Amino acid sequence: MAEKTGARQIVKGLLQGIAPPRPLFLPIVFSHGARIENVPLRVFLTNPTKISNSQRQIRGRLHSDGVTCYFDPLLEAEALGGRIEWDAEGQIRWLEWPGDWGESTQQEVVGDSAKRGRVGVALEVVRRLKLILRDDCLLMAGIAGPFALATMLARLNREQEIRLSDIPATTLDLAAALIAPLATSFVEAGAGVIFIREEILPALSEEACAEWAARVAAAVNIVRFYEALPILLLTNRRSVEMNRETIVRQNWDCVVCPAWDGTPEGGEGFRSLGAARFGIALPADAFKGSATSELYTEDSLRGALRESTPAVVTTAGEVPADANMERLNKVWENICG
Repeated sequence: MAEKTGARQIVKGLLQGIAPPRPLFLPIVFSHGARIENVPLRVFLTNPTKISNSQRQIRGRLHSDGVTCYFDPLLEAEALGGRIEWDAEGQIRWLEWPGDWGESTQQEVVGDSAKRGRVGVALEVVRRLKLILRDDCLLMAGIAGPFALATMLARLNREQEIRLSDIPATTLDLAAALIAPLATSFVEAGAGVIFIREEILPALSEEACAEWAARVAAAVNIVRFYEALPILLLTNRRSVEMNRETIVRQNWDCVVCPAWDGTPEGGEGFRSLGAARFGIALPADAFKGSATSELYTEDSLRGALRESTPAVVTTAGEVPADANMERLNKVWENICG
């Protein structure tokens, strides 16, 4: 019965607040395509033909409900004028910013953000795959959440603890202002799932968390208007644990997917969001092709699904380029088996 329930039908129910008969399985697999096409990541990120071709091949091998059209943490940064430096092997070395981010800068760049950098490439991939993939597959794209982008704009070391006071208010406003127009561009192109990713959250008071939720809501409302599914992806377990109580007290109109710690109790607290609003994000490194041991067992995964009944099962960020498709497909079997 579960296998006969299509992804689009499940999305329609989730948007109406209806608990799904099974979780949507939406792993984020993108740069793996560069390996399939045998090109450096730098070339892959700028070539809609190679991206589309590789995602078609991944679709044929991976049992999932969605295809990742574009997922790059530096997409918005480049659209705002950041300059990416690459090493000789075609990997990202660093990101250079043009200057400070004041109110005038915000007014200049936000309106044209959907036309800058590689955003046009990402949108073209969505349009092509919409024409090519005519099955029940959901087209997915990722955009930066307010804190994810603001911490980059403020040049903060995300390996260290970040305080809310470390982020200038104008920088956070700029980051938040970019979310809605970019989300609009993706759903207009045909995306059916939008991940709003937050890698690091500072400790948030009730008031600060409400302000963050309001900033995210602007994009969420647009995505829902186009009958696409918005997913808030929280990839850092420490940030999740630190802000758990304030996060679950917000009125999220999207699926919230916190990073999972590998235990059946890992979603404790977030289940109070409701059966149509709670998901789990599996550790992306668990699917690394060269991994000698899995970060979770099949028994613990089945236990988590049984105890938590998530609406969505995804990954806490993009799986490594050498993703093990067989291991990913085992997750699908646990969900639909």
